[in-house]
Amino acid sequence: MPRGERVSDRPLLLGVRHHGPGSARAVRAALVAHEPKVLLVEGPPEADAVVRLAGERTMVPPVALLAHAVDEPGRAAFWPFAAFSPEWVAISWAMEQGVEVRFVDLPAAHSLALPRQPEAEPELKPEAEHEGRAADAEAVGDPDGEEGEESSCGGGAASDLRIDPLAVLARTAGYDDPERWWEDVVEHRGAADRQGPDAEPDAREQTLAPFTALEEAMTALRETHDDGGHSRDLVREAHMRLRLREARKEFGDDAVAVVCGAWHVPALREKHAVTADRGLLKGLPKLKVDVTWVPWTHRRLARHSGYGAGITSPGWYGHLFETADRPLVRWMTRVAELLRAEDHPVSSAHVIESVRLAESLAALRGRPLAGLTETLEAVRAVMCEGSQVPLALIEDRLIVGDALGEVPDEAPAVPLQRDLTRLQRSLRLKPEAAERALDLDLRKETDAARSLMLHRLSLLGIAWGTLDSHRSRNTGTFRESWRLSWEPELSVRTAEAGIWGTTLATAAGAKAITRASEAQELGEVTLWAERCLLAGLDDALPQVMRELADRAALDSDVGRLAKALPALVRSVRYGDVRGTDSAMLRRVAEGLAERICVGLPPACTGLDADGAAALREHLDAVQHSVAMLADEGLTSRWRAVLRSLSARESVAALLRGRCARLLLDEGELAADDAERLLRLALSTGAEPADAAGWVEGFLSGGGMLLLHDERLLALIDGWLASVSPTAFEDVLPLLRRTFSAFEPGVRSNLGQIVRRGTGGRGAPADDTAYPGFGSEPDADRSAAVLPTLRHLLGDSLAVGGPTPAAATPVQDPVGASR
Repeated sequence: MPRGERVSDRPLLLGVRHHGPGSARAVRAALVAHEPKVLLVEGPPEADAVVRLAGERTMVPPVALLAHAVDEPGRAAFWPFAAFSPEWVAISWAMEQGVEVRFVDLPAAHSLALPRQPEAEPELKPEAEHEGRAADAEAVGDPDGEEGEESSCGGGAASDLRIDPLAVLARTAGYDDPERWWEDVVEHRGAADRQGPDAEPDAREQTLAPFTALEEAMTALRETHDDGGHSRDLVREAHMRLRLREARKEFGDDAVAVVCGAWHVPALREKHAVTADRGLLKGLPKLKVDVTWVPWTHRRLARHSGYGAGITSPGWYGHLFETADRPLVRWMTRVAELLRAEDHPVSSAHVIESVRLAESLAALRGRPLAGLTETLEAVRAVMCEGSQVPLALIEDRLIVGDALGEVPDEAPAVPLQRDLTRLQRSLRLKPEAAERALDLDLRKETDAARSLMLHRLSLLGIAWGTLDSHRSRNTGTFRESWRLSWEPELSVRTAEAGIWGTTLATAAGAKAITRASEAQELGEVTLWAERCLLAGLDDALPQVMRELADRAALDSDVGRLAKALPALVRSVRYGDVRGTDSAMLRRVAEGLAERICVGLPPACTGLDADGAAALREHLDAVQHSVAMLADEGLTSRWRAVLRSLSARESVAALLRGRCARLLLDEGELAADDAERLLRLALSTGAEPADAAGWVEGFLSGGGMLLLHDERLLALIDGWLASVSPTAFEDVLPLLRRTFSAFEPGVRSNLGQIVRRGTGGRGAPADDTAYPGFGSEPDADRSAAVLPTLRHLLGDSLAVGGPTPAAATPVQDPVGASR
């Protein structure tokens, strides 16, 4: 773009790197030395209405300005601030001194309304599905770009025009790492931190030295690269110049200070016509927006995309900013304290040696001070003994950290957010950045209320907590285990969920009713009914149940009915646990089960392999659901259906075998009858593929049956040995899939039995023996357990005989030797 005429060095333009502790110290020193009357900060002007909250004692960084469209809360942007962010330091100083603060960037009303840009400029695009603009990303001159992205090579022509000023300057200085260059020239610079208005002129001017040098570098870059591929910066900078003119006219040049990304300083220093700047802003789309403060986290600052600010070590930067002297020694002490807390043998000698090694590495590399790279290398070599495992802990806990900011109660918020905050306080469940486990006992009033709140949040898409079904303590229906982690974008999701209602209960209920009515399948409606019950939405549940009953009455597809039944039965169970009225749920569930009993036999006829496999899963689900309903009449009808299907030749072999196994497990099929059905399925006239399918269905419940009844194992073994070589190749994949589902111990024992041979021991010696076992107990094997039993039971164990060999063996209920 054509360059304007450069004006004087007034007003005070402080170009910074966002979230840089060196920049933060230098900014405070410059403001203390020059004492401006008004402070202009890069950020949305709508935030002028809430900037006063930054001076409240209850405002604790990291925090962020959140701007979102009123009618579309998911369209949002964040401007995060850490304690070491130059903008935050400047605002804090202004609040202390009573200096007016104004934000001068392009209004969020325009930036949120602008159409999405290509991937070449991700910093200004509105992200879909709650992914806000990365207007908070970290870069020296591009406050909206992603750090470390110099030209986005490989992303297309437009992407090749985009530069990262920090990377260009670092490469020019001979550095291959932009972060290392920035640390050397800024973060490790011992800038004066307290310069008053009475200081010597040279000392006061010295506070501007880093900003002058950085401005000269950025001016040279912009003369070479123009806007550097960030085309929308021209519009933003036009608005910044207009607000700067207003402040200069009102307060005078010497009384104005501006804190912004160093990339923008040359554009603000140039002289442009007012009409030209207004022309760039003319016709921009506009939305109605709300702005507030929200808590932020160091983990979010460490992310490079989405809401992240793009710095990889916020915990390290915070340490550099907060530590007045000997930062390396104090950092190593913190590392040692963390490792000792985790039971690592770290002593003061380790700390001393780590400091020496880090300083030596910095000296060898020509660095003014040891940076994070040297620090990590020293810690890994000395304290971690070369292991990466404890180093990962250090990176997670210290280099990044779990810091979560706080905002005052008077910060603007949607009614739903206020209701959520009230519930969090009353239930003593404070949001935390670090992930933590929460075990709930639903028999306790507080835990039950916490469960309802978390389920309602989950229903609304506010994923503060995630159910953890694999935790060892999550046993029984009265317990729930959650994993909680509060992420900043949940504030956006809360604002977006505000369209459903003003309280958590009404919002969750309204969404459940709407989504249930919009569901395309019956199974989706049952899931919403289950979620209503888990969330305790007593007002919404009847309406969802009416929708479910209407859908179920019209749906004749057995597969869909069987798919919907388990969730509905779980809802009945959860209703019993929580003491809610689940009579309506039970009636609908029993009605579905009855219709499945009627429609299942015709549906099982003429199925291909894939259809039979899908229906087998439905069979298992219905079997489990009928057992949970515990209705005697329904159970009898379901078992009659299984008996009918197991005997029908027109039913797929996989389903016949599965029905036989379900009946056997329920005690409704005698062992002899099961053997007869297996003989029929494996007879000479049966196709090998059908026989293998029957075996797969019969054994899919587990292989323990074959261990306890060797007759069945002998039948399968004999059939497999008789299969022709050609058919064996077709049958083997089916059998391998069946046996691979068995537990390793079961497979091992089956292999041993087959290796020794199943023919001799498979049949009982007489009618009194238990099927699959010998007629007499094995006294020697039984006696082996007697010493252990005597140790457990004491002298009360009297089994007769002076020695274990002569002892009477312990019998099981059916006479089998144990």
